[in-house]
Amino acid sequence: MSTTPFPAENPRERANQLMESRSNIEAELEAHFSILKANDVTMETPLIDREGFPRADVDIYAVRGARKRIVELRNDLKAIMAEMATALESIYALPEANGVGSTSSAEEEGGDQPKPFARVDGVAPNSPASDAGLQREDLIIKFGGLSHRSFTNGSLQPLVNLVGANENRPIAIEVLRSDENKSLSLTPRKWGGRGLLGCHIIPYSQSL
Repeated sequence: MSTTPFPAENPRERANQLMESRSNIEAELEAHFSILKANDVTMETPLIDREGFPRADVDIYAVRGARKRIVELRNDLKAIMAEMATALESIYALPEANGVGSTSSAEEEGGDQPKPFARVDGVAPNSPASDAGLQREDLIIKFGGLSHRSFTNGSLQPLVNLVGANENRPIAIEVLRSDENKSLSLTPRKWGGRGLLGCHIIPYSQSL
């Protein structure tokens, strides 16, 4: 009998751990940015005056410490977001099939056309979705590693999670528009409007 001191983590548990780490990092970032705000400086504001002396109106020690930690936390956050995106795709891209292996490739090679799982109900002007070329009434066939098999209960939560884990990272998507498939690249980002995409996506189910 072999024993494993560190058993393989459940992908969902790992994703939850990463989400918690992200929340902790974002909270710490906010605290350090509050130090900069209290001193009325940014990450780039000079800390010396025109004569080359340290500014007397700024807590130099606190600001330098906050800036250093912000850089470290940003790097940590970037690494966590990349790992989270991978973890989420591994969870949602190929759902468990009761011992049956992946059927996605086999079915598609056998002529089974990918099925839309969501519909774009609206796109805000000057949003990431608009910049990507997404249009109202587009039917989403693939979103990163997600397909219709990734959604089992009518909820789009897998898509929401994947978007959150890919801020400022391009996601390859495929949509059906006027019976024609189109490949687009969508980068979730803060843009001045609601959400990271700037579009309203709702579940779609085919009724034949």
